[in-house]
Amino acid sequence: MPHTDHALLGQLSSNSTPYRDPLAVIDWGALDVQSFWLPEPALSLYGLPEYDTLALDVKRRLSQYEFINVMQAGLWLERVFLQRLSQRLEASLPRTQYEYFLHEVREEAGHSLMFLKAIATSGLTLPLGAWRAPRGADFLARRAPAGSVLFWLALVIGEDVPDKFNRYVRQNAETINPAVRQICTLHIVDEARHIAAARSQLEAALLSAGALRLRTLTSFMNLLLRQFVGVFYFPPARFYELAGLTRGRWWRALARRNPAHRDFTMQCLAPTLRLLESYGLEPSL
Repeated sequence: MPHTDHALLGQLSSNSTPYRDPLAVIDWGALDVQSFWLPEPALSLYGLPEYDTLALDVKRRLSQYEFINVMQAGLWLERVFLQRLSQRLEASLPRTQYEYFLHEVREEAGHSLMFLKAIATSGLTLPLGAWRAPRGADFLARRAPAGSVLFWLALVIGEDVPDKFNRYVRQNAETINPAVRQICTLHIVDEARHIAAARSQLEAALLSAGALRLRTLTSFMNLLLRQFVGVFYFPPARFYELAGLTRGRWWRALARRNPAHRDFTMQCLAPTLRLLESYGLEPSL
């Protein structure tokens, strides 16, 4: 088992104590479908000639469904995390670790409730089964031994990738819905603590990892990265249709070939990739 930084966990728990319930602090009355929910450069079709031909209401609706896609990815990750973390809540855990886990469970559950509330408040159609988790990444996230280096690696990826996207949105939020800006801001604040804890555990676990183990971890890491980035930055074909575009598969394929969105994705991912490289891993997308 990796060494646990109890002083760090104690500080993070202290910072979490003034809990802010997202259902109570978000201005839900401001969430409407007459505004963009994401900055246009973040949209998967932005930069294509076809995007310029779209009506304004279709562009807005696309931004709303692309943010719903981000929230669906968050719901999946938090669902897996809450299930895995609850299995580690043993009475034998040191108090600092047990207490921190409870704070994190409360915050992650709050994020999921926040996402569900946002989708319900919007009134936008979301058919059952329209969003599905990537199979390989889901399997690894659920089956990696609890507390193992692979477990913490998956957790760092699952928290750091959305965090960097949220930070971009927060820094370029002049033209988007204010409630969406609040959602991203609250998520950033909480996830900063979660990422610090996960990184501490991952770094401790990697201290004993030799070259062969790092190569094996790199293979698993790249599977996680590719599948997660694929669903996070490129909504399902059905979402394009819900936004008002026919032939959803065609539009999704167009988005995946979009050089502007590929550049945007790599810009957001760059800090995460540098972090992984600093651990001796070799991320590849």
